Amino acid sequence: MLTLTLAALYLIKKKEVAAILGPGNSMQAPFIINLGNQSQVPIISFSATSPILDSLRSPYFIRAAHDDSAQVQSISAILKSFRWREAVPIYVENEFGEGILPYLVDAFQENNVRIKYRSAISLHSSNDQIENELLKLMTMPTRVLSCTCYLI
Repeated sequence: MLTLTLAALYLIKKKEVAAILGPGNSMQAPFIINLGNQSQVPIISFSATSPILDSLRSPYFIRAAHDDSAQVQSISAILKSFRWREAVPIYVENEFGEGILPYLVDAFQENNVRIKYRSAISLHSSNDQIENELLKLMTMPTRVLSCTCYLI
């Protein structure tokens, strides 16, 4: 990340960058948005979709994609169409993974889908910890899993 930062700063200062296309994902966004604010360079993102980014309120951040909250209605509609009444959200245990949960809960409630359990997996989980969580999920009667992932 340091190399990327130095390269971005060099380009902004020496090459008079007009705009930055990025970040590649929601987790990188706060840093890149801050860089855009400090350098007064617009950041145009096609892939930072977490609703948590709305709270950053930057005049230099332009999201060119729907945020993740727009997807929950579709997920909920699929569950409704198959008459599935229970689901387990699986998500990354951080502000980005957890940021979609309120929207997911609301959409599920509108379609009478109950969240039986929430499976939060840390970015720092070992393979054994992930395997244990998956084993726990396999023993549950709920068979509908809604996975929210972010690439790192």
